[in-house]
Amino acid sequence: MSQRFSRRSFLAAGTGAAAFAALSGAQYIQAQDAPQIQGFDETKTNVAEQNVWKPFTDRKLRIGIAGFGLCQFGAQFGLQDHPNAEVVAVSDLFPDRCAGLAKACRCEKTYESLEKMLEDDSIEAVFIATDAPSHCDHVVKALKAGKHVACAVPAVFGSLEQAALLFETVKSTGLTYAMFETSAYHDAVYASRKIYEAGGFGRMIYTEGEYYHYGVGTLAGYKNWRRGLPPQWYPTHSNAYYTCVTGNTFTSVSCVGWKSKLEEYQKGANPYDNPFGTETALFETSEGGSARMVVSWDSAGWGGETGRNRGEIGAYDQAYIPLNADSTKLVQSLGELRKPALPPTVGAGGHGGSHGYLGSNFIESVLKGVRPTVDVATALNTTVPGIVAHMSAFKDGERLPIPQFELD
Repeated sequence: MSQRFSRRSFLAAGTGAAAFAALSGAQYIQAQDAPQIQGFDETKTNVAEQNVWKPFTDRKLRIGIAGFGLCQFGAQFGLQDHPNAEVVAVSDLFPDRCAGLAKACRCEKTYESLEKMLEDDSIEAVFIATDAPSHCDHVVKALKAGKHVACAVPAVFGSLEQAALLFETVKSTGLTYAMFETSAYHDAVYASRKIYEAGGFGRMIYTEGEYYHYGVGTLAGYKNWRRGLPPQWYPTHSNAYYTCVTGNTFTSVSCVGWKSKLEEYQKGANPYDNPFGTETALFETSEGGSARMVVSWDSAGWGGETGRNRGEIGAYDQAYIPLNADSTKLVQSLGELRKPALPPTVGAGGHGGSHGYLGSNFIESVLKGVRPTVDVATALNTTVPGIVAHMSAFKDGERLPIPQFELD
């Protein structure tokens, strides 16, 4: 039986390589340089421009940002451009990176560390864009310092104990926590979420989610944390195709790991003792369906994050596919399925045009006092299943229960 974490009950739980597309015969082989960092290109996204963004307050949320490393995530989500926010301070352990973040955010105040920045009483909220192994520690420190928090993915790093700590800390402080999971604002996920909430899928029978990183092997990162990274410890880009559509959870998992031949996955070559460059998880869902979620660092082919859904009365794969006329009428009654317009100063950004939406959603959640799209329960229900999936891969695919997180 799965453990359930709720307000009522709490149970502690324990590069740059070329990408090749071959069609048929040597004359059809084409080579194309992979982008420096996958997902950071400005991608086309479906926006209902006629639904103009409307100001809802004159107040500006005072934000601090920590981290400007390999992906330079700190400046990627439009926080510095939003009319209801002001980046008042930034921090990074490396002075040159800290200066770069300050310049990108048009901010004069800098701190040598997150801990120093958290002592600044003028800061109301922080965005944690530091290395993944530090996410939980940094978020908990910020919450205990009285700051609302947004954090890059994943919510926690390979640890069920971290998940329990993060969940209880968010609940006990009563502050806003949001995870910036980019797939949550992919066009397909946004539309599917609206359709699911209206009943346009019925119960979800089957979901697929895929996160293939371009090239071969993982990137470096602070203290080389990405080297040999267990794929399912970074599962949110794929898992979101179910959790951020339905709001439901994965209850159990059987996972198959691919033992990579690349050097970084050999015994003793990475700090995780991880031999797997690709992990494919088969999840059981809380509504009785199933989901296949794959994360791969070492397979040839295209890169990116994608997925699709099949329900009882409708499906979604690039567009809605109704079962019958009743399904069609139901979804037509919803009207606009494209994302609403952002403030005119905020761009949609990369990762499927999701960056600006995640930043704007966090700001509005704090100022309006409502839950963000990817709140702490959704964040953990998207992250933790991958941790358990990696455990299953080491047990030859043994099906294992997954802890559940639920907010009242």
